[in-house]
Amino acid sequence: MSAVVLRKLKRIDVGILIILGLLMVISVLVVRSATYGNPGYANYDLKQLIFYAAGFAVATIATLFNYRFFMKYWYVWYGIGIALLVLVYFFGEERNGARSWFELPGGILFQPAELMKLLLIMAVAALLARREGDPLSFRRDLVPIAALSLVPFVLVMIQPDLGNAVIYIVIVLGMLWIGRIKYWHVLTGIVLLVIGLIAFVTLFNTYNEEIREFLRDKGKYHWYERINTYINPETASDDAKRQAKNSLTAIGSGGLTGDGYMKGNMKNRRSIPYPYSDSIFVVIGEEFGFRGAAVLLLLYFLLIYRMIMIAFHCTDLSGSYIIVGIVSMFVFQIFENIGMMIGLMPITGITLPFISYGGTSLLINMICIGLVFSIRAHQPEPEQAL
Repeated sequence: MSAVVLRKLKRIDVGILIILGLLMVISVLVVRSATYGNPGYANYDLKQLIFYAAGFAVATIATLFNYRFFMKYWYVWYGIGIALLVLVYFFGEERNGARSWFELPGGILFQPAELMKLLLIMAVAALLARREGDPLSFRRDLVPIAALSLVPFVLVMIQPDLGNAVIYIVIVLGMLWIGRIKYWHVLTGIVLLVIGLIAFVTLFNTYNEEIREFLRDKGKYHWYERINTYINPETASDDAKRQAKNSLTAIGSGGLTGDGYMKGNMKNRRSIPYPYSDSIFVVIGEEFGFRGAAVLLLLYFLLIYRMIMIAFHCTDLSGSYIIVGIVSMFVFQIFENIGMMIGLMPITGITLPFISYGGTSLLINMICIGLVFSIRAHQPEPEQAL
């Protein structure tokens, strides 16, 4: 192994590696518990371990590549991501009412919307870095960035995949804030957002019956139920409220210390969709209680903190912007996933980072970590930066 490779590997953040190792242990154990006794999901814990092994491998490879190479051709990667989103709409596999996946050989599912998160981060970082730290201009900066964001947002919404579409917006907003957006632009955006939300809720309630019938005819009735349950919980049907109610009941039953590993109520848990994936926090709350959930949140906090510190010490603006985009993505996914399980947020198909079962989301998250490592590894040494 060459001295250059060793030098890069030595600059990997050991703290983040330890945190990822602990998250891997938690994930594999909880996935095993969530799928125990269900023959349809046999060996999901072993598959998750394999996904993690592949994830650490791709993170290491990403560390060795200079991230500036990827940034140089950001428009190529962005174009590839958009092409995949278009192709999946016509040739993808439909699951749970959404055409969002390619089925690869061996039955492996690949979701382009997950990859697009990282590609969008690189595209926005490249545009922000052109300003070299100057305040953003509306016409020269905000309009192009909005256009770059709107294209994947629309393509993912028509799949439909509300969760990933919203993540795109959150990523861009987080990066714009650090990219020195002007305060009056922020104020204007907040006003437009509030007006848009009020208009949406008003129109949804005014044409509730029409929207319900339209989505029912399109085979997307579950989207109506999710939105209506959040906006009008008092009028939502018992079936629509069952997932949120059962999730709260399961988490609450864990109390302070939890029911114990593999001792959760399996019968009730099966009434909660995807306890090994989107709803995996329910298993953690039920079996490990408040203390277990608090430990998980502490690990997330330490992971985000370490990444922010790497961004803070980065001498290249594009590298800092990339990390801010990744942090924005992780923070929102954590907040949304846990929030929807305890009734704070509407239910969407967003996984819990590094914990939920799933190859595409885990591998993309690990590539993001590898990109953070690459940014750290390819900065000047401390003595060289002085």
